[in-house]
Amino acid sequence: MLYATTTAAEKRRALRERLAAGELVRFPGAFNPLSARLIEQKGFDGVYISGAVLAADLGLPDIGLTTLTEVAGRGQQIARMTELPAIIDADTGFGEPMNVARTIQTLEDAGIAGAHIEDQVNPKRCGHLDGKAVVDADTAVKRIRAAVDGRRDPNFLVMARTDIRAVAGLDAAIDRAKALVDAGADAVFPEAMRDLGEFEAMASALDVPILANMTEFGKSELFTVDQLRSAGVQIVIWPVSLLRIAMGAAGRGLDTLTEDGHLTGLLDQMQHRADLYDLIDYEGYNRFDTSVFDFTIDR
Repeated sequence: MLYATTTAAEKRRALRERLAAGELVRFPGAFNPLSARLIEQKGFDGVYISGAVLAADLGLPDIGLTTLTEVAGRGQQIARMTELPAIIDADTGFGEPMNVARTIQTLEDAGIAGAHIEDQVNPKRCGHLDGKAVVDADTAVKRIRAAVDGRRDPNFLVMARTDIRAVAGLDAAIDRAKALVDAGADAVFPEAMRDLGEFEAMASALDVPILANMTEFGKSELFTVDQLRSAGVQIVIWPVSLLRIAMGAAGRGLDTLTEDGHLTGLLDQMQHRADLYDLIDYEGYNRFDTSVFDFTIDR
């Protein structure tokens, strides 16, 4: 009932242990707290909270318009609803190095298990768009050092995202990633890798886990989990997939409503009320207060 019983510290420790054991973990992107609970119900390893999704949820483009308060608040709402660890997109850290340190502590307080800080120039843009610009190596390193120095829970996963592959090529991305690991990054998110060989080269060059971003309509091919595992990847995210699926279905539903005047033909595509009530644990609330659940639902 209400929120997860697993503490944030326990979630962080469990994620660290799985990564240390060499496991690959799957983190679909949650677009709200309810979808995070569905991700857990379906047996995944964690929940990813995408900056692009948070911006889109506000009707905004992913160009650095969201604030730390908005990101941390939504992150907390999502993270507390699931027993799984949640990793969040912290963009460029919301300011200078001291701001980055505050960002990490705020996300710790929100119950997040880990966050990635990127090396784009602020304001940033989606990692799979052309025309990106990255900061110099010294600035990128300072961001990660600030994140590492700022955290209070040593199990909080500080991840370094680098977008330099699209700007200066794979060798530059490997060099930048090594510098970020030397600065204390626990894992590396090399954005917009072009093929499995690039993921493999990155994994081979580093002694920390790397993350693969399997976002649709981007620069990277959509590889399977097994393919990515064979290339040495340990964390896979599908950041916007569930939002895209949900919005696509919503659009088709509205078209049907316009054309037919009803949605009877789409009932088999909807989540049944009984499944929703199971997902939100309506009966658990009933055990707490029998006056709130005194009915049955026919399927």
